[in-house]
Amino acid sequence: MANAHNAGFLALVADAKSRVAEIDLEQYKALVAAGEPHMLIDVREESEFAAGHVHGALHLGKGVIERDIETEVPDKSAKLVLYCGGGFRSALVADNLRKMGYEQPISLDGGWRALKDSGLPLA
Repeated sequence: MANAHNAGFLALVADAKSRVAEIDLEQYKALVAAGEPHMLIDVREESEFAAGHVHGALHLGKGVIERDIETEVPDKSAKLVLYCGGGFRSALVADNLRKMGYEQPISLDGGWRALKDSGLPLA
């Protein structure tokens, strides 16, 4: 989100980021180039996803992912790379998935803003 964020939201994100793994775009591209098995999950709102997303990304918005993740990804050892607009909402989701027993939720720092100019195939 391009807007300035409220202090309470930023504190919540900072707390979540203290517990979750994060990678940047270059680390993600290296993961893809190495053929590392993972699932890319877009946690943005449906309208954001519809406007553009990484080809092959699974859409599970932040509002429903905790409800639906076990159906969509029952393997709690799967590597899950989560992205949102910039890396804040994905950190919150990664923290919740970690609490739900997922072993490898990873927040992509930079999110869609970094991905859309990455050279990765987009839809």
